[in-house]
Amino acid sequence: MAEYNKERRWTAPNKRAESYANERKAKVHQHGQKEGQPLTDYEAGMRSGYLQCQSDHAGLFRYKQAMEATNDKKYAKKFSREKGTKLKTTGGNK
Repeated sequence: MAEYNKERRWTAPNKRAESYANERKAKVHQHGQKEGQPLTDYEAGMRSGYLQCQSDHAGLFRYKQAMEATNDKKYAKKFSREKGTKLKTTGGNK
């Protein structure tokens, strides 16, 4: 897997939707490397959210899973952003 693609970048789905709606209205990138550049039709379509929604829900699921098992916020955040890793039930505050 490529280095740039090893981390799952997710956010709470309602926050992503609000941010992307604002970007589509402004027709300008508001985050990341292309900040300030015009938004193409393709990029505006991507911000409709289906693919990002999948990642958001997977990340949120993994965060809750880790919190339930370990009750450690720092580990849960790290675990939810990793791709292809197994949950370690040892450690944490339980």
